[in-house]
Amino acid sequence: MGVAELDKNVLALNIHADLVFYGNAANEELAKQIAANIASHWNEPEAVIKVGHELHRINFIMNGFYDPFLTDIEVYENTDPRKNYFRIEEFASGNISFVDGINSNTGYFKLDNLLNNSTTAAHEFGHTLGLDHPENIDIRGKGIPGIMYPRGTIVDPEFQYDPAAVPGEKGGTMNPFTRKVLLSDIKNLQLHRLEFDENGFAVIGGFTSVWHEAHQP
Repeated sequence: MGVAELDKNVLALNIHADLVFYGNAANEELAKQIAANIASHWNEPEAVIKVGHELHRINFIMNGFYDPFLTDIEVYENTDPRKNYFRIEEFASGNISFVDGINSNTGYFKLDNLLNNSTTAAHEFGHTLGLDHPENIDIRGKGIPGIMYPRGTIVDPEFQYDPAAVPGEKGGTMNPFTRKVLLSDIKNLQLHRLEFDENGFAVIGGFTSVWHEAHQP
């Protein structure tokens, strides 16, 4: 979830989101790292959007915060659309990271999904802005997989965990580290449909406001 700001003075459409992390595996350094990682992935296409007769650069501006004292009440009662809340733990049921739906502002991240410039956080952030997984997950012959393709997607060999593996078998599915935010992902956000208020702001996504307890093995 976030807030879009239309700045006609510098011809920019800025997407602002504050990412608040809590949990036993969260810390200040990791919070800032994840925010920078998401911004880097989503800004990589250097996308633009036409507003009126002028092109505006789309900028994703992410801020990461660690709040070890965050309470469930703060999450439930938050009304700021910039704020997203994610628990980080070493263990996650199902061994996956997730957010609480398409158009959301809360979720649960598994620590090792977030390390080494992973695309997991950027993928989950796409869900918070309203993007779902593509219906067709066999994209052989179509090159680099976009950021919203899920684990298990069938891809060209160079994007598999093991380029020599048989497609669809062990090692023969998409390595999530090969995903990228493509211009098509930005287009799917349908930013041209946003309704801005008199101050040039619009909300993207929605409130789920779910507090997560740590999962137990």
